[in-house]
Amino acid sequence: MLIDQFEGDIAWKHHHPMIVGRVYKARIGDNPTISQCTITELKYQEAEDGKTRLAAKTLLTGQIGVVNLHLEPGVESNVDVTTLPIELLDLDSDEPLATCNLHFPLRRSSNIRWQAMSIDRDARETLMQQKGKCIWFTGLSGSGKSTIASAFEKHLYQQGRFTMTLDGDNVRHGLNKDLGFTETDRVENIRRVAEVSKLMVDAGLVVLVSFISPFRAERKLARDLFAPGDFLEVFVDTPLEECERRDVKGLYAKARRGEIKNFTGIDSAYEAPTDPEVRLPTVELSIDECCTRLSELLKKGNA
Repeated sequence: MLIDQFEGDIAWKHHHPMIVGRVYKARIGDNPTISQCTITELKYQEAEDGKTRLAAKTLLTGQIGVVNLHLEPGVESNVDVTTLPIELLDLDSDEPLATCNLHFPLRRSSNIRWQAMSIDRDARETLMQQKGKCIWFTGLSGSGKSTIASAFEKHLYQQGRFTMTLDGDNVRHGLNKDLGFTETDRVENIRRVAEVSKLMVDAGLVVLVSFISPFRAERKLARDLFAPGDFLEVFVDTPLEECERRDVKGLYAKARRGEIKNFTGIDSAYEAPTDPEVRLPTVELSIDECCTRLSELLKKGNA
């Protein structure tokens, strides 16, 4: 039996802080197979005296903390995990980030199993005569994500397609209303939405997801949930100065004055996609032209 959740201590070495909820690569002992590791909880940071426990939300360079973590795939239950040193690596660059020593496995119910259903995705798609897809719009605040997603959903609706749009602001009124805008909360925000999107794609829907989703690691996490071809990344590519000019909510001005913290593009980074399925330069394209490109993308994917 595989065990996949553990407590351990972690020594963070990188200049970027540790983010709870982010997926990292994990090299476990001498095993050449690379696993994935998610820090699910930072229980406390150890003070320099090695005895005092400090409350913390992240770890910085040189800091040590005790965490709960999830390994995928897990470790055989008969293995002494305390003998397995773990090195954490960046998901994209393989840059070393931290070392970790496991203390003990965490209990997890052995009664939880995947329940097979009589109606599957193929049956739903056959009934609706369409293929489920996730169209993931990413870009700065004010780039036009929601406007384009709304226009394209209307276009699909008029064609008789079954759709659902998940919008960043709307989701924060319900499912994610408990989350703020720290890096940790942004990671969890995207994780939840990606899981919901996958359920909707399994239901046979064309799901339009409109989120800033600023970090490549979390967009990759979302993509990896889906079968190849089911996740279509759309980069709504609008320059920062144009987003500020369009800003009807006045959010950029507030961020510039320091009234809003952790605002993407101002004091929180946006990592642009390097290889999206389609790029929409909105200063060059009209909304109709954007919808045409998206239609071509869906046709290419046989949706």
